[in-house]
Amino acid sequence: MKPVTVKELIKNIHLKPIHGEEYLDRPIVTSEISRPGLELAGYFNFYPSERIQLLGRTETSFAHEMDSQARYEVMELLCTPDTPCFIISRKLEPPKELIEAAEKAKIPILQASSKTTQVSSSVTNFLEGRLAERFSMHGVLLDVFGIGLLITGESGVGKSETALELVQKGHRLVADDRVELYHYDELTLIGEAPEILNNLIEIRGVGIVDVMTLFGAGAILDSKQVDLVVHLENWTPDKKYDRLGGNMENVEILGVEIPKIRIPVKTGRNVSIILEVACMNFRAKKMGFDATENFTNRLSKLIEENKEV
Repeated sequence: MKPVTVKELIKNIHLKPIHGEEYLDRPIVTSEISRPGLELAGYFNFYPSERIQLLGRTETSFAHEMDSQARYEVMELLCTPDTPCFIISRKLEPPKELIEAAEKAKIPILQASSKTTQVSSSVTNFLEGRLAERFSMHGVLLDVFGIGLLITGESGVGKSETALELVQKGHRLVADDRVELYHYDELTLIGEAPEILNNLIEIRGVGIVDVMTLFGAGAILDSKQVDLVVHLENWTPDKKYDRLGGNMENVEILGVEIPKIRIPVKTGRNVSIILEVACMNFRAKKMGFDATENFTNRLSKLIEENKEV
């Protein structure tokens, strides 16, 4: 797991460095945030010094009521070698003693305009995504009609070519060849491209294609929740495939169950349009419209009517 720097945090969250801009390369190693309440009162037995320290209106008001010497002593204890940075919400001004102690410890102080809870939520969400454990797998991830479609299959089955055709149809590429997956929460899996493969597709016989250069910024997406896995496999005449769609299986990735369907590939099949329909059908099922169930009900009704005759 690669640490995130304070500079990266500022780049992705609306934060303004107000002191210590030369120290923005300090690493952030945890997504947890601390609001030092008990610490301002002098209780440091369990001070989580490795966390970002977030001060809101409550903390700054309490600090301003302390006498200058006590305030400086507390601020000095808050500034440890592990502390990545301080964030002050609501555009509040930090106590001068914090500025002095932070400068001495070479810790940057950032300012946010939002409410403290909003800042905490934004920073936590960003850091959880960046610091989460990642699992890399072979496949292609796209956004097709709003559905996060993960295409898997043996090398050479046509995953990248199908992805390129889907991009040409107006859908968005997230990752080709390798997909890095991580938990957003216990039921949600997010996929993104490794940095070296951002915006790129490899097409055999053509080489590396830069999707953003050829199709524009609207053809790519940084990350996407994985909703559906489609496994492409070469068609064989001796294998039976699901024709009614009533036997959708699940695949477990990082402990999350993802619906999975298998699509046989052979000459003459338009795989890209099949995947479009698969995504539309999946979305319809999530909304409560199940064509297989409707067909089964019609068939049962027809059988019952024939029995009566």
